[in-house]
Amino acid sequence: MNIFPILLCGGSGTRLWPLSRKSYPKQFVPLVGEETLFQASARRLSGSGFAPPTVLTNADFRFIVTEQLAGAGIDPAGVLIEPEGRNTAPAVLAAALWLEKSDPDGLMLVAPSDHVVPDAEAFRAAVEAGRGAAEAGKLVTFGIRPTRAETGYGYLELAEVPADFTPRPLALERFVEKPDTARAEEMLTSGQHLWNAGIFLFKVSAILQAFRAHAPDLVAPVEAAVNQARPDLGFLRLDPEAWAGAEDISIDYAVMERADNLAVVPFDGGWSDLGGWDAVWREGDRDDRGVATAGHATAIDCDDTLLRSEDETLEIVGLGLKNTIAVAMSDAVLVADASRAQDVKQAVEALKAKKAKQATSFPKDHRPWGWFECLVMGDRFQVKRILVHPGASLSLQSHHHRAEHWIVVSGTAKVTVDDQVKLVSENESIYVPLGAVHRMENPGKVPMVLIEVQTGAYLGEDDIIRYEDVYARG
Repeated sequence: MNIFPILLCGGSGTRLWPLSRKSYPKQFVPLVGEETLFQASARRLSGSGFAPPTVLTNADFRFIVTEQLAGAGIDPAGVLIEPEGRNTAPAVLAAALWLEKSDPDGLMLVAPSDHVVPDAEAFRAAVEAGRGAAEAGKLVTFGIRPTRAETGYGYLELAEVPADFTPRPLALERFVEKPDTARAEEMLTSGQHLWNAGIFLFKVSAILQAFRAHAPDLVAPVEAAVNQARPDLGFLRLDPEAWAGAEDISIDYAVMERADNLAVVPFDGGWSDLGGWDAVWREGDRDDRGVATAGHATAIDCDDTLLRSEDETLEIVGLGLKNTIAVAMSDAVLVADASRAQDVKQAVEALKAKKAKQATSFPKDHRPWGWFECLVMGDRFQVKRILVHPGASLSLQSHHHRAEHWIVVSGTAKVTVDDQVKLVSENESIYVPLGAVHRMENPGKVPMVLIEVQTGAYLGEDDIIRYEDVYARG
């Protein structure tokens, strides 16, 4: 029997600002290694014994999800679009109800898509160790052997101190909320507690029975959202009106802390939820003075410090730093004491309060056809760099307030301006007058890059009238 992986992919990861933002969160970023966290998670839950994954995400991320899965060579079983974030309980319930239609007794493995597990084979072995208990109707969770007195995680208290941490189903006594430092030290010393990884394995029928027993008020709205879902370009959009009636609650609170048929499989193979820059520092390659660097970063006489430059044109240099986090991007820089890594979300809230776009918007605006970034903006003009994927096409559109001048710098563009269609190659340009109905396509086999110069009284992204769009955007 194959296991059905369920990847939860809707979080915003504000504690990893400025690299992770609401418009492009940490799961889509290559924080550790060459692949993104999402790609690594999908690959970890694929291969022998696993069915193609099902992904739950939101509308803004749907094309990023499919693009990154394609980049990893993985074809999903389905992508369910949540109309709004309602936490993990409604998401898991929706996935279970969707799977029930095809395999009510199948096993589903629920996992966040933004965790780091260096030893994928060891993790798959732990999943296999929990299979028997899940097939017998247990709700299996996975606990990580703690390596430090961590206050940023919830814990799982075992019914007894295990002789070792070999992966096998153990009795779970209770869930423990994120502790203070003293309590975390006690639990680390006791040997009877594991970190709560938020990863679960259970039969579809077993988790549905648990929801109906312990969170019955969730079932009706989520079931209606699934039953009234509509296909959209290969995605499945859950019904927004029904979904809005579901409580915003985690699966731990809704079901796990109330159920009595629980088991926990310990895992000792390395794990991190990358919940802050301190975790990224721990997972990174550090020198003998505890310094980790990434990108165009240079450390001079530093200790226990993380330096990252996420912009190839920007050099970051640390001189005489200790216990410091410094992350530089083209539009924002974070400098923090390492002990305050969990407080980075306060910076995001402060930026939101002053209405700074850096709080939520990524420098590159990712779209289903590619991405664009603003290079220069001034009074009545803006310059963008635009990349269009092979075979992709922007919508047929017009603007009320701006004209555009396109200069192709790489590849070939197929350009429509009113009733004219022409190919524009490298070092060629074309002018799009105010109000003209136009479209840009990449008919080639390589990415097409162009520079766009906008001029006009208003240059906002909402000045778009769409007439045709292959991505079905409004």
